[in-house]
Amino acid sequence: MTERLYYDDSYLRQFTAHAIECAPDGAVYLDRTAFYPTSGGQPCDLGFIAGVAVRDVVDEGERIAHRLAGPLSAGPVECAIDWKRRFDHMQQHTGQHLLSAVFDEMFHLRTVSFHLGEESSSIDLEGGAVDARIAAEAEGRANEIVWENRPVAIAYQRAEDAQALRKPSDREGTLRIVSIERLDRSACGGTHLRSTGEIGAVLVRKLEKVRHTVRVEFLCGGRATRRARADYDALNRVAQLFSASFDEAPVMVAAQLDAARAADKARRKLELDLAAYQGRDLYRNTAPSPDGVRRVVRRAERGSLEELRALAQHFTAQPKAVFLATLDDPPSVLLAASPDAGVDAGQALKAALAQAGGRGGGTARMAQGSVPTRALLETVLSKL
Repeated sequence: MTERLYYDDSYLRQFTAHAIECAPDGAVYLDRTAFYPTSGGQPCDLGFIAGVAVRDVVDEGERIAHRLAGPLSAGPVECAIDWKRRFDHMQQHTGQHLLSAVFDEMFHLRTVSFHLGEESSSIDLEGGAVDARIAAEAEGRANEIVWENRPVAIAYQRAEDAQALRKPSDREGTLRIVSIERLDRSACGGTHLRSTGEIGAVLVRKLEKVRHTVRVEFLCGGRATRRARADYDALNRVAQLFSASFDEAPVMVAAQLDAARAADKARRKLELDLAAYQGRDLYRNTAPSPDGVRRVVRRAERGSLEELRALAQHFTAQPKAVFLATLDDPPSVLLAASPDAGVDAGQALKAALAQAGGRGGGTARMAQGSVPTRALLETVLSKL
């Protein structure tokens, strides 16, 4: 059995231990360890054992496996925790207890899962909707408790005697209970700070609906200040582009977006007007076949069939007209026909595509589809 030193002292950075087993798969087992294994939504600690880098720490129940970057011999070893990583995890995990307790206390929203990622952390809440107002109020209250610098304590208690836990535990035997004074009691085996003041700023970043829960993304401490600096720099660059102050920047951006939308709407109208003119002009300059039908075939190497749809629509808006277009990349076909052309575009194209191993369809007036390769376009053309 591995003695878990992090249970009683999350601030332990260096320790001595005895490597009692070095397995063939590279796993090293110590008699005692301060390395936290991946568990409960919190990633493992990293660091060094006898100068060899620790790549992963795995909880195997009674024992903890340390997977190293190189071989190690059994015997006494000096161990060192990556403190920067450990303290960051302590800030995020203690911040999670704080934020979860606040959501529960203020809005009766229960945390059902927690994830501590490389860039940000998240909790999944159930019990009701979470909007920007609720998130802001919870964030504000959490930061007030940070400023109060309330003690965070670790205690052990029999499961049957543990009362007033925020989330009931299904574990038996002795529970490790993490408490925030006058706020929270939770059964947890993770690493935590000694007081809420060490959490630093608590910043809620994002809300996302995930099935029956709401995922709240948040940052604490060093992560929060780094993100705030990045946000400031980004907003500063936006404000400089508009020669505006921070407060004026959102209004300037909104005005530019409105202008861009209006310009795009005007551009689309001009394109449709141009397509109408080009379609009629193409019809006038296309000689009818002996059957009286005017047929046009357009071939392009690349682009989009959507660009040809308006032209096809206006060409076939005239009597007895058929418009066929192909695109090499991606290999695709468009077929349009006027009502009196004697061609059902949907049926004709679907049949031709089927023989070439393609797929598609549409209405009697217009249809489109694709084939696996460019060479098969010739097969489709020969059938139309």
